[in-house]
Amino acid sequence: MKSRLSIVCAGLLLAGCASDGGHQAPPAEQSGQAAAEGTAGGRYAMSSDAYPEQPPDVSQVPDAVPRPEAPSRAGNTSEYEVWGKTYHVLPDASGYERRGTASWYGKKFHGYATSNGEIYDMYKMSAAHRTLPLPTFARVTSLDNGRSVIVRVNDRGPFHSEREIDLSYAAASRLDIVDHGTGRVRVEAIDPKAWQARQGSEPEGSTARTDDATGDRLDAAPVYLQVAALGSADGARALKTRLEGSLSQPVRVASAEDLYRVQVGPLQRADQVSAVRGQLSRVGFDQAFIVDGAE
Repeated sequence: MKSRLSIVCAGLLLAGCASDGGHQAPPAEQSGQAAAEGTAGGRYAMSSDAYPEQPPDVSQVPDAVPRPEAPSRAGNTSEYEVWGKTYHVLPDASGYERRGTASWYGKKFHGYATSNGEIYDMYKMSAAHRTLPLPTFARVTSLDNGRSVIVRVNDRGPFHSEREIDLSYAAASRLDIVDHGTGRVRVEAIDPKAWQARQGSEPEGSTARTDDATGDRLDAAPVYLQVAALGSADGARALKTRLEGSLSQPVRVASAEDLYRVQVGPLQRADQVSAVRGQLSRVGFDQAFIVDGAE
């Protein structure tokens, strides 16, 4: 990853970042602070991005929770220019879906301002994108292994090559692309209001079900609520044990294709699904979705 550059975008300085040369220094770093940090051997002495020195287990970091938010005051100019190329920010994210390459950024930018003025935390589920409004919630799915995460886009980038999105260290780790550097993904913007509506329970006595991830109506049969799909069997078992102490229903680990799916159930009634969702939400898992018992 190259050093950050100061960029004037449509008359405003963007504070942002992107893997392999796309992330920009916030205004405060364009003066003596930047020089001081560089001579002190800090971030500006790093020629490339890096893993955390002692990487924590981020396999259980929960997805970002989609919710309606006002556009950020910073980072949403209608157009801006980086390295001689003009980018046009979308007026809204409705219907956005693209396939492309995802990269990631980590230690070099951890603790510094993103394009919308927030502080980048590589252990949270966030991302950078060139044209999506800030913030935007998006589902990112690996086209190589099928893993999926929900991120909150609060930054600009990546500006190196034609990469589609730059993921936080945590998001990239959950998609298993950190060691590879990049990965093929599908990016789908999420409508927060529609997403939240799908989290609601069905009316008492209803035999219809809704898959939270797709909105599809499903037939009436016992189901499971999938809490997480992890690449670590030990991590999945640890999560199972944790959930068993907080839930009123059984928890299982279903394994397939090197993924260990932590699921609650079987559940046969809408009120059970609603109750378990509430219990999961209280312990920090708001993104559980319905799967058939055979999955």
